Amino acid sequence: MPAGMQPLIPRKVLLAHPKRSQPTLSPDCTRIAYLAPDERDAMQIWVCMLGQSDDRCVSAGQRSIQIYEWAWDSKTIFYRQDNEGDENFHLYAIDLETGNARDLTPWPGVRCQQTMTSVNRPAEILAVLNVRDGKLMDVWRIDLRTGAATLEVENPGDVIWWVADDDLVVRAARVRTPDDGFEVRVRTDTASPWRTLLSAAPDQGVFPLGFNQDGREVFLLSSIGSDTFRVVAREVESGGERVVASMDCFDAERVMIHPTRQAIEAVSFEPARRQWSVIDPGVAADFDAIRNLDDGDFRIASRDFDDRKWIVEFQSAHRPTRYFLWDRAAKKAGFLFSDRPGLEHLQLAEVQPIKYRARDGLEVHGFLAIPAGLEPRNLPLVVYVHGGPWLRDYWTFNTWTQLLANRGYAVLQPNFRGSMGYGMKHLHAGDRQWGLAMQDDLTDAVRWAVAEGIADPVRVAIIGLSYGGYAAVAGAAFTPDLYKCAYIAMRALWNARVGNPDDAADRELLTNASPLFAADRIRIPLLIALGANDSRVKQSEAEQIVAVIEKNGGTATYVLYSDEGHGITRPVNRMDFLARVERFLAENLDGRYEPMNGERIEGSSAIARVIGRAQ
Repeated sequence: MPAGMQPLIPRKVLLAHPKRSQPTLSPDCTRIAYLAPDERDAMQIWVCMLGQSDDRCVSAGQRSIQIYEWAWDSKTIFYRQDNEGDENFHLYAIDLETGNARDLTPWPGVRCQQTMTSVNRPAEILAVLNVRDGKLMDVWRIDLRTGAATLEVENPGDVIWWVADDDLVVRAARVRTPDDGFEVRVRTDTASPWRTLLSAAPDQGVFPLGFNQDGREVFLLSSIGSDTFRVVAREVESGGERVVASMDCFDAERVMIHPTRQAIEAVSFEPARRQWSVIDPGVAADFDAIRNLDDGDFRIASRDFDDRKWIVEFQSAHRPTRYFLWDRAAKKAGFLFSDRPGLEHLQLAEVQPIKYRARDGLEVHGFLAIPAGLEPRNLPLVVYVHGGPWLRDYWTFNTWTQLLANRGYAVLQPNFRGSMGYGMKHLHAGDRQWGLAMQDDLTDAVRWAVAEGIADPVRVAIIGLSYGGYAAVAGAAFTPDLYKCAYIAMRALWNARVGNPDDAADRELLTNASPLFAADRIRIPLLIALGANDSRVKQSEAEQIVAVIEKNGGTATYVLYSDEGHGITRPVNRMDFLARVERFLAENLDGRYEPMNGERIEGSSAIARVIGRAQ
């Protein structure tokens, strides 16, 4: 072990579910809810009275809950849950007084895409569901007292998002147009026809966020007339528009809207670390004081109806997330908890923002983690590619990053072209560039790390999930001399920004971008993992790659998890999966790892197939 390197942290310590996370206040400020594991290690909803220790689990189910929210009546909690990763998320309601949990969307195969609530209609919820047509999301109004559901607004066929006003009337819709642009439609009331408020070309974007309290303005994230997403307010009738918040070169990210006054209070930007632009002077003193509580990046995670108490979340890339209860009148905070207290006293890797120039001059931002206790010199490097690809990495705690850094690897996470957050030019520079300029950005990231003396050029790996998996196998196929090994999970393609396989003009582009047609050039070991129930990534896609590698005498390990979907979520499967990843990297980059006893972690559904010399 290199001098100064920290002791190996067990996988169970790093990868276990948070002890408690995502706390929220009930609107009446009498209770706190949060997510925590049950006796089966599935994340469930727990509730306790504020300031007391009467914590109890109020939900059940085989799979972990990821999304939940309070109803305005303060006695009902909603959550969404799918079945074995099929992504058909049903909407459930828990009555805290009786303990009963009801499926509010009991139709087979239905999926709840979004929900809308209002303090003015506390006994109702709007749910966006595909009941009528599996491909179309209509709005349904559900009575929380009876469970009765009625079709509120029918999707004409092109709406991808709905927005209701403060009276829970659906009055705005986001539409994808035939040319792959976007449109925002509005109506004055339920008796009025829908009309187009504004349109965005394919190289622009617009997203409705909500209405102000009197319903005369709609708040939007819009890049129309700008290279970056700005927050704007547009008058519904006249079309007049004002800019609320913007930043050169970087998109607006989080928009903090008061839940009862329906006024924008603050907007965040993430050039590297989070920066808040305070819009409402009424919260300026709170934000100034909150900044001094912790050295992480904060957001307001929850608040009560009277706006007297806030739950403040602080995120950091090198330590667990911390939560505070903020008293607005006293301007004081009480510490609630850390989501992973077992990591608080461990020395974890520092993660620093970085930037470099791609070969065509494009500036690319990202993050670099260096193992705690080691100098950033001649280290084995793992390029960890984010999914999407129209997403981005942030300066936040990542268990994968910390696991890899603890094993001795520098971890590089580039926000390559095609990533969100850096304006439209950066985003659309990735159009039709899968396997081409997008891949070059990753190659250039490695070359930057080598030129800076950070990375050992003969010990570099590339890994990723979803699009990151595509990029990993593309790296193995198109730049086989750059990487020593790759972990992949395949991802389906989209026509708009990648190319249309039915268009003869695009066919050559897609062929050149597909690693399948270059799989005979793959000479490095691959580790491929997939959930059998993945609705986005098909087994056949991964198995095609495996078949070509086998035909050409290559080496690969293919692992299928029979009870998973798009993402490995069951704790034992995640533990099994990461055990294989760290052993795979150690064997190819001469790193260290925690051994896995047996062929799989006990209780995991993993089925592994080994080709060639891969382990």
